[in-house]
Amino acid sequence: MATNSDKPPSPQFRVGMGYDVHRLVEGRPLILGGVTVPFERGLDGHSDADVLLHVIIDALLGAACLGDIGTYFPSSDPTLEGISSAEMVRQTHELVMQAGWRIENIDATVVAQRPRLSPYVPHMRASIADILGINQDRVSVKGKTTDGLGFAGTGDGMAAYCVAMLVR
Repeated sequence: MATNSDKPPSPQFRVGMGYDVHRLVEGRPLILGGVTVPFERGLDGHSDADVLLHVIIDALLGAACLGDIGTYFPSSDPTLEGISSAEMVRQTHELVMQAGWRIENIDATVVAQRPRLSPYVPHMRASIADILGINQDRVSVKGKTTDGLGFAGTGDGMAAYCVAMLVR
């Protein structure tokens, strides 16, 4: 009869969830997943306001039990004004790896009435995979509308959600 000590250790998995919202404003580029999307307005924020990368950060940190985006990149820190969200993701990935975790997959959704995101999704997936140094087949990005309902539906802002799975 086999004992527990005879079995190879099971992989450890953790799941984290991220959510973020940013207002759309004039005079800023729209950056999603590290990709500049042509649009008349961009997202407002202390950094480049890439709402998609921000939810990935929160999902990764949440899965590794390392806090949230504000723990490492507080909007009150003037030295972070205008920081690239891609750089924030790189630093977050390093923290996650130092804690002994590897990204299994990322599944993210951007909620916006406009612009139509589907033409840019392949570029976003490739960009996110490149930033994280993982295969693109581990990154899913979707765009959803709200049929005109709520702040995203009226075009006042965008929201994003993300689930990330880590394995040790």
